[in-house]
Amino acid sequence: MGRPRAFDEDEAVRAAVTLFGGRAYDGVSVDDLVSHLGVHRNSLYKTFGSKRGLYLTALRRHLADDVGPLLDALAGAPDAAAALRIVTSADLGLLLLAITERAPVDDEVAAEVNAALAAVDRAVADALGVSADLATAVTAAALGIVLRGNPDNAATALAQRLSPRT
Repeated sequence: MGRPRAFDEDEAVRAAVTLFGGRAYDGVSVDDLVSHLGVHRNSLYKTFGSKRGLYLTALRRHLADDVGPLLDALAGAPDAAAALRIVTSADLGLLLLAITERAPVDDEVAAEVNAALAAVDRAVADALGVSADLATAVTAAALGIVLRGNPDNAATALAQRLSPRT
């Protein structure tokens, strides 16, 4: 009979979200995971199968814990400016890294991020009553603002431009 698991899997996955979200997949070694998560190498492999297995689990957790609430918040967005503020204020680090780093080379990651982006686009379209194409443009603008590294100023400027004039 094997020994009982000596770590909290949920805590390990949350810590992996933070680690991968800050350093990306290629910037994290198995040694980094072992030391950062406090998980023995054998336990990591037994539980997640591989670094990639843990990464996929962490990405799915990020999508559920960070992108899921974003979708709920977007449902209440009264206008494009508010939708931009909601998206630019969300913690989307791991999603953005997955889009740029892993999705081009990993079909499973690509499917996860494409589904998440499609859900954000639908939430924007539903909240604002706009076409799918315009919703995609709003999402792309918001994610671009985040990638530029100054979401507050850029989002505020764009939000002011998009706000209905009274």
